Amino acid sequence: MRFARVGRPGAEQPVVARGDALFDLTPITADIDGAFLADPTARARVAVALEDGSLPQLPADEARRFGPPIARPHALLCIGLNYAAHAAESGAAAPTEPILFLKTPNTLCGPDDDLVLPPGSRKTDWEVELGVVIGTPAYRLKDPSDAWAHIAGYVLADDVSEREYQLERPGGQWSKGKISPGFTPAGPFLVTADEIDPGNLGIRSRVNGEVRQDSTTADLIFPVEFLVWHLSQYVRLEAGDLVLTGTPEGVALSGRFPYLADGDRVEVEIDGLGAQSRRVVAGADD
Repeated sequence: MRFARVGRPGAEQPVVARGDALFDLTPITADIDGAFLADPTARARVAVALEDGSLPQLPADEARRFGPPIARPHALLCIGLNYAAHAAESGAAAPTEPILFLKTPNTLCGPDDDLVLPPGSRKTDWEVELGVVIGTPAYRLKDPSDAWAHIAGYVLADDVSEREYQLERPGGQWSKGKISPGFTPAGPFLVTADEIDPGNLGIRSRVNGEVRQDSTTADLIFPVEFLVWHLSQYVRLEAGDLVLTGTPEGVALSGRFPYLADGDRVEVEIDGLGAQSRRVVAGADD
């Protein structure tokens, strides 16, 4: 199944997609949130409602805004340098253990919302990533193979990063460069785990139509199930939490491409999860 949330920011309604059609999920759930994802009967009830025609179909609207496909999660956990080639282009050795940093949930935005640069930003960068959505709480899992039962599905995301804040003024950590408003576009869809093989997905980005990243999740150093298991050793993962799994090579930090500027357009995509297209807009000084 493909779930989404559509409408103006802060007032999105939950929908389920069938082909190009969208169906209103409010007869079943108020939102695509942890409670919905953790409900073991939810998907079956959605399937029945789709078959019996009890879900209203939304009218076609090419201007319809998609929001992030999950309501604000408890936590947004991110893995750094999880592709060997990206570690190399960043001047770092490939890690022997996952590198964890956190983003704030209020950085989530819709997949096509404008990317507003922080005022004075000179080094805002793109990072296409596979996002893992937790379906049921996970803590101290015994084995990586146990992780699959706790995964609701997957989303496309862009871990937008301001490199000056991240690396030149970090204060010992990366999060300063990761938490500006709109720095985690997600969606358009949350695709349920039964429809996706996370270990073999094409993952790409473009800026102004020019290819920047073109790789596959088969190149992940630490695969999805290992990451969920590993994180669960340190934090209780809650239903609806989002885990970003790292980005492949091809970012501006490599020195091969310019950083983002006013008027640019950033596109990211992952096979089976959809695509994003964002206009870059200069931020206004306070």
